[in-house]
Amino acid sequence: MTGPVTILGAGVAGLCVASELAARGVDLRVVDPQPQPGPHACSWWAGGMLAPFCEGETAEEPVVRLGQEAAAWWARQGVEVTRNGSVVIALGRDRRELDRFARRTEGHAQLDRDGLSRIEPHLGDRFDRALFFESEAHIAPRAALAHLRASLERAGVRFEREQGSVAGTVIDCRGLAAQDALRDLRGVKGEMAVLRAPDIDLQRPVRLLHPRYPLYLVPRGDGVFMLGATQIESGERTRATLRSVTELFNAAYALHPAFGEAEILEIGVDARPAFPDNLPRIRRRGDTIHVNGLFRHGFLLAPALARMVADLLMQGTIPEVMDEDHGER
Repeated sequence: MTGPVTILGAGVAGLCVASELAARGVDLRVVDPQPQPGPHACSWWAGGMLAPFCEGETAEEPVVRLGQEAAAWWARQGVEVTRNGSVVIALGRDRRELDRFARRTEGHAQLDRDGLSRIEPHLGDRFDRALFFESEAHIAPRAALAHLRASLERAGVRFEREQGSVAGTVIDCRGLAAQDALRDLRGVKGEMAVLRAPDIDLQRPVRLLHPRYPLYLVPRGDGVFMLGATQIESGERTRATLRSVTELFNAAYALHPAFGEAEILEIGVDARPAFPDNLPRIRRRGDTIHVNGLFRHGFLLAPALARMVADLLMQGTIPEVMDEDHGER
């Protein structure tokens, strides 16, 4: 590959691709209309769970396999990665959901009440069964985005607000904004909340299974938790609904009554970009390479896609998720 590279979008996909290319000595710039990572991007509202085996309950095999690269990649960038695993639980009336989850996933151990109490004492007196995915991890997404951007700036990568004239290769990582070029891209709405519940101490992400509104809780430290997330077929990005938020809060209360006294710090909503099969794509059209469709797996899969893009540009290696000839032109 010769010539400069322009990356459009400074969300998790754009910053990961930029980090991978910068590490390989590529001359690049990043174009994003916003000056810093923030709530304008759906990656701002992510849970940050690096949980490939849990995702295998509904996701295809590539998500599980490629997602296993994520924790090590983020650690190499200097991002703090918490490797305490993941816990999956279900209320008594939903015990079949836990059995189904166990059948559809791998990499877990079955815990009884005593086993759960040893790793999460605040849950052991409420649940008598759990699945423990010991190898999984999580990060704080907002801190990770800020860290990548600062590291790129220190490395001399240029961040610009306007695209202007372009010479060389363009890598489009604009997420849902790329619907103007990717007609098969759709939005999947997610609503979530940030809570402060100082009376609850959890050391790892917890997934509470429910046939209608499964939720996750990710500890952020100091009694702060990310609570999420709905999954609604809609590209609407600004309006959280009473129904969805109430269901999330009811599920949190069912997880532990102390959440009934939690302080609501934020309620967020955005739409995740997804292709029809919910798998990501690297799609080349002329001098533009589109990296998109991360769905709800942004922090989990962006590192693998960044590696593939860099291999494509530097070595000509065709990514396994490439579908160059798909879609309208």
